[in-house]
Formats: sequence, C-alpha cells, structure tokens
Amino acid sequence: MKKAIYLDGRKVIYELDRKQVKNINLRIRFDCTVYVSANDNTPINTIENFIQDKSAYILSALDKYKKISKKAENKHNYITGEKFRYLGKNLRLVVKKGKRSISSDGVYLTLSVKNVKDTALKKRIIEKWFVTECEEVSMEIIDKMYQIFKKYHVPIPKLVLRNMVSRWGSCRPKSGIITLNKRLIEAPYNAFEYVVMHEFIHFLYPNHSSYFYNMLSKLMPDWKARKKMLEDALFYAAE
Repeated sequence: MKKAIYLDGRKVIYELDRKQVKNINLRIRFDCTVYVSANDNTPINTIENFIQDKSAYILSALDKYKKISKKAENKHNYITGEKFRYLGKNLRLVVKKGKRSISSDGVYLTLSVKNVKDTALKKRIIEKWFVTECEEVSMEIIDKMYQIFKKYHVPIPKLVLRNMVSRWGSCRPKSGIITLNKRLIEAPYNAFEYVVMHEFIHFLYPNHSSYFYNMLSKLMPDWKARKKMLEDALFYAAE
C-alpha cells in the first residue's frame, strides 16, 4: 500500500506493509523508496507520527541515495582513461586496436578490439568481464564461508547473480540458493564478504531476529563497519 506524507514541506511517498511485526520498522532503499512495516493493530496516525519523528533521517537518506543514483547512472563512453570500480578501487580503462581480449593487472583494465569505435561491442565485453569476475569472487567467498557453516549442516548454496535495485543479496533456505547483486564486484572485498556471510546466516535464521544478529556478531564482529561501506556506497565515489 503506497501512501503520501509531507516531511518539512516535502512530499514523500512511502510503502506501508502490514505484517506480523512487534514494532514499526523503517527502511530507506537505494532506489529512493521508503518502506515501512507495521502490524495490523497499529493506527495509521501512530505510524505517521513515527515517520515524522524520523523526517530528518529520511530526507537526508533520500538526498544521499539520489546523489549516489546519479553517479551510478553516469554512462561510460568506453574510451581510454575512464574509471571502472572493481573491489573498492578504480581500474583505468585502456582501449587498444587488436585481437579481441580483456584483462586487468589491478591498476588498468586493458581492452583490445578490432574496431575501437564500436562502443556497443566494448560495452558488452566489459560488462561480461565484470559479471565473470563477480561470479569468481562470489564463489571464492562462498567456499570460504562454507568452511565456517558446514558444521551447522548448511548445504553448499547455489549461486545466482542478478541486477538488484534495492538489495545486495537474498537467501532462499528451502531452495538452497543465494542471490547476489552483480554490482557487488564494485564493493570492497570485506564488504562483499559481509553480504555473503549475512545470507549464509539466513540458512539458520530466515528472519532478522536477535538470534540472527547474535550469530552475525559472533562470526563477524566488525559486520557493522562492513555494512556501513555498503550503506554509504563508498565504491560509487570517484577517487
């Protein structure tokens, strides 16, 4: 259910989800949508008073994510000198004329194509390279996390990579599937690890209960710092 509310004179649309929860929960998503969950017995005026109390936080988060979105939407021209984020650092693109190939030494992303003016081709090759890298890093981290979780009889999960607007990952315990956002390849490695750890714990605790967070804190004591890297979207900012 979508509803409108004015915060400091600014109209904000929020999505209200009535569900079995004890408290009113608020989340600002990366796609600039405002999500609120509350149980059926909570009056709408109580919910909106709660939102009003959080107005400064909500407006600040919306402005921040809007700026991040604009940076993320900046289109590449796929020419020499452009920067591409990879595991929290910038790779500088070098385009050469030659037999088709792409590789990186951790500083440069070198692309060779016969027609250096074929932007569509260059885009396809680079995007495919990033997806392949994301899959390799994901599997590397999943293998590492599995060594921690196998004693809890957690199965080796199947990996699915997707373009996700408002989530970094998700877990389907019954199907044994972990889905990760393709853009995680842009994040620092330890932030990438946090997302995979988070989803692994959902095999044991499907919701975000106190048991979930106790387990997370036990296995990854610095998870809050890693999570903040994602929330601040540090890997979208140009160095």
